[in-house]
Amino acid sequence: MPAFTYTPENGSRAVNVNGTIHCVDMHTTGQPTRIVYSGFPDITGTLEEQRSTARKHHDHIRRRLILEPRGHHDMYGAVLRSSTELVDRDEADMGILFLTNDGYSNMCGHATIALGRFLVDTHDLEIFPKRKNLLVDGGGIHIRLHVPCGVVHVMVQTLEDGRSDPSKPVSFVSVPSFASGIKIPIHIPHDRRWRVGKGINKINVDFAYGGAFFCMVEASGLYSDKDDATLSGAKLQDLDEAAFTIIDLINESLHLRKYVTHPGTATTAELGKIFALLMIYKGLGLSDSGSLGVDTGVCFFDNHQIDRSPTGSAVAARMALAYTKGEVRRGEAWTYQSILSNAYGGTGSFVGKVVDDTCNDSVRVALEGKAYYTGTHCFFVEPGDILGDDGFAMEAL
Repeated sequence: MPAFTYTPENGSRAVNVNGTIHCVDMHTTGQPTRIVYSGFPDITGTLEEQRSTARKHHDHIRRRLILEPRGHHDMYGAVLRSSTELVDRDEADMGILFLTNDGYSNMCGHATIALGRFLVDTHDLEIFPKRKNLLVDGGGIHIRLHVPCGVVHVMVQTLEDGRSDPSKPVSFVSVPSFASGIKIPIHIPHDRRWRVGKGINKINVDFAYGGAFFCMVEASGLYSDKDDATLSGAKLQDLDEAAFTIIDLINESLHLRKYVTHPGTATTAELGKIFALLMIYKGLGLSDSGSLGVDTGVCFFDNHQIDRSPTGSAVAARMALAYTKGEVRRGEAWTYQSILSNAYGGTGSFVGKVVDDTCNDSVRVALEGKAYYTGTHCFFVEPGDILGDDGFAMEAL
């Protein structure tokens, strides 16, 4: 981990600050991860209890770190939790809480890739008490991350001096992933149709789980004029309108919500809600060597966030769906691009493959991508700074 010490000064006068929080920023295919390694409230209990406590009593910290003026609408965060029920039982090496612009998510693949490098490079035992216990073999260093959806196994390749190798991808194996609904019709009421889909009254979607639930739809099916269904940044506003209309329709329907409910929580009161919608452009983009094919996707999640990366947990869900459909077999690789990686000639693509199909009706997916450091931060609140205390979102004013 890059060494960083900061003493805020104004001339010879030290600035009086409250609640200093230390972070390292990274990006995975342009999607940021703000890793909080010091200064977060000292909450205890199981990981789920810690997430609940953070949500109920410390949500201003999430807002302070993720929203403006320190963050932005599409910022993403990850908080290190060195003590959880699985870490304490030596079933994991580090716990993680994920932060979005609207709350606390169950899983994040792009952040997992960034966290892999960061934790390998962190030798401060106060930050990472189990650092010396990590398994090292010829393929790299293995880390078990306890995230809200379970344990993901991360492998980081290293340089001769032991630091993470930025030229090599970080890989991880997903939690059990599965398709939960294939070719499910969603009827679009006339007054809910989006600008570029005024003539569309029904779409067919797929649902799958990869640590979080995703709804997947081919982008061409969202346009009244199929010739308009090309991908560019200029069309993101129209795609956002369509995505969150569909998300709202799913979350309003008890019938559709059953497709985004994990087995074991199937009562009406416990029906899930959709985490994200992924628009698929089949065959678009460059395929990595060794892959059977390629797709490009645009992922919309939480409060109108757009993932710059190919969305790691969605790769697990998409591979599980493709496996269920018979489109790929175990061990066969597929390349996944995002709007950003596609625009940069495939730089930043993720590659996924099913590595275990013995988990009843689910599979485990191995996927890989690269993450890079972008900076370090020492965040604080100066007394009297009302605007900077709690964070704000311009669109919510």
